[in-house]
Amino acid sequence: MRQRAIWSAVLVVSLALAGCGSASDSGATTSSDGKLVVWDFKSGEAFAKSYLDKAKADFKNKHPDVTVEFVAQPFDQYYTLLGAAIQSGKGPDVMMFNGGGQIRDRVDALVPITDYVAEDKQRLAGWDAFTKDGKIYGGPVTLQGYPIYYNKAIYEKAGLDPASPATTWDKFVADCATIAKAGAKCFALGNKEGVGIQFWLSSLGSTTLTAQEYDAWIAGKRDWNSANVKRIFQLWKDAGDRKMNSDGANSTAMFNDSFAFFQSGKAAHVMGLMSDVGHWQDFNEFLTPEKLGVMKAPVVTAGTTPSLPYDGGIGYAVAKWTKDPKVAADLVRSLTSTEALNAFYSGAGAIVADTTIDVSQAGPAAATIVTELKSGKPALHVALSSKTIDLMGRLSQQLLSGSITVDEVVKQLAASDQAG
Repeated sequence: MRQRAIWSAVLVVSLALAGCGSASDSGATTSSDGKLVVWDFKSGEAFAKSYLDKAKADFKNKHPDVTVEFVAQPFDQYYTLLGAAIQSGKGPDVMMFNGGGQIRDRVDALVPITDYVAEDKQRLAGWDAFTKDGKIYGGPVTLQGYPIYYNKAIYEKAGLDPASPATTWDKFVADCATIAKAGAKCFALGNKEGVGIQFWLSSLGSTTLTAQEYDAWIAGKRDWNSANVKRIFQLWKDAGDRKMNSDGANSTAMFNDSFAFFQSGKAAHVMGLMSDVGHWQDFNEFLTPEKLGVMKAPVVTAGTTPSLPYDGGIGYAVAKWTKDPKVAADLVRSLTSTEALNAFYSGAGAIVADTTIDVSQAGPAAATIVTELKSGKPALHVALSSKTIDLMGRLSQQLLSGSITVDEVVKQLAASDQAG
């Protein structure tokens, strides 16, 4: 499988960047007259060349005398390096962020670009993940969602109808027992990084929380003592206790070991992504488009309606220390232009933020995902701070190992969430 980076909570990226600088260049990244420096965790990827070429060409038409340098940083160090730059008040002019807590926690170091991107508001989706207190701080490149993929061949082998996956949790658990008898696991799960619980929370959120609870969660009015909130974490524990997951989930990296487990036909389902790894294009290469399905989350709480959880995925923001915020914002606009994003989609297979780009030829799974965007809702975990997300990852590992109770988990998460 091609190595691609992911743009959601945890990503794995190449450490090298051919022809665009490297992590070792990070000391000389302060902007100077006639030059903009960009930090990201994408530009070192092979597919990114076409994307960056289109973005650079668009920007050059606006600012022919300004050069642009991309510095690819390793993602496992990215926010640490960025934090050091922010503390020093020196660093790149433009920087990549994951939508949600990672950018919202750092808006004090960024320039609001609301007015600069006004012309792009209708064309692009995913703005909310880059917005805080009504101000936009980043231009969305991709949309990130958490569909449940399934292997139709495993369903057929188990004697299940691949055209009719379970619509309720009880039926789903029963189908998983049938799948186990056929020699496959129900879920491919990697939780070594503590990311699996994020996908679980958001994938099952719309079918476990009531509509009122869901909307309140996104609005920041989260009731961690709600029986339905506890139910999500209880189901996480139950799935582990029932051995529905691939073995050794806490020692298995999601990126890319758990996805490889699914692709190998050893698990029937995986809570995957819409981005450029762990997504429909990767899975098509191994399972074929005809055998790859996308299912709605099974209903846990009666009366709930499944919806695809998604937000803005990755995007670019402008540092407050840049010498000319408008020029830097123009670079963000070029990096989110239609031609650039079309190249990103073509090269990486990601569902990009530009709603005018046609993805109808991408295959049945991608077509299903795009159709579900219309009724989609923001992902529950994206609404949390990065601190609370990190804590949730650690607690999720303890839940799987049986060393903590659900009540203790939600108590700690409530305290972290309330602390801000």
